[in-house]
Amino acid sequence: MNTLQLENIAVIMEQLCLTFADGHEAYLPLPMLRRACPCAACQGEPDALGRVVRPQVDLTENSSLLRRIEPVGGYGLQLFWHDGHSTGIYSLAYLRQLSALP
Repeated sequence: MNTLQLENIAVIMEQLCLTFADGHEAYLPLPMLRRACPCAACQGEPDALGRVVRPQVDLTENSSLLRRIEPVGGYGLQLFWHDGHSTGIYSLAYLRQLSALP
């Protein structure tokens, strides 16, 4: 099984820059990352019938300012945003997937 590993994490200007152990580099705009927060409060969660209702998330101009980054085990990162939001755990696979978006 091939697991993803990070070698370097940096915030440069308004991007989260990641270097994976396999050499892949990802440059993720912070506003996009904030909108892509994977937590249930941002993306919703299925009800008993499997329907997902996305909640209304009101972002301010400071919402995409990153305060700090904490690793979560060997599989992800927890991002702490200036607006106080921090419940999303971004898996390395999810971050890699986001880096492939146009």
